[in-house]
Amino acid sequence: MGSLYFEDVEVGDSCTAGPYLVTKSEIVQFAKQYDPVPENIDEEAAARSIFGGLTACSPHTFSIYILLTTQLQPRLHFLAGLGWDELRMPNAVRPDDELDLDLRVLEKRESKSKSDRGILRLRILLRNQRRETVLECIVTVLIARRPDANAPTHLEKTGDP
Repeated sequence: MGSLYFEDVEVGDSCTAGPYLVTKSEIVQFAKQYDPVPENIDEEAAARSIFGGLTACSPHTFSIYILLTTQLQPRLHFLAGLGWDELRMPNAVRPDDELDLDLRVLEKRESKSKSDRGILRLRILLRNQRRETVLECIVTVLIARRPDANAPTHLEKTGDP
């Protein structure tokens, strides 16, 4: 199936992606490069942390969410992200968690300035195999309109009455 355009989407529609398996080595590798604090790269330090063990750092969790948006089914014809609101990470991502993404359309409106695109507000839930939410937010995105959706229509004059 091809990408869904603005005209194909209705409020209440949903898309899903996953599962995505998070490994211990991935958690450590990501943290070493982007968030190298002892609690994120050393199991003994992590055991003494408020989480009681190794967990993925917030940027890693957010990156997994972004990756899974590229695997959504059905796929939306995204043009750009406009912003994230109410971003929460209520539960930690741990080694061997399997994450699933659920996206639900909350609002839909045509762009006032560009007729080739629309704007969607989406509720995002990233959950582990226990159905615990590890990331939730509201995202606003630009989505393409069907290329022929705004084509001017005209009737040919045939000379017939």
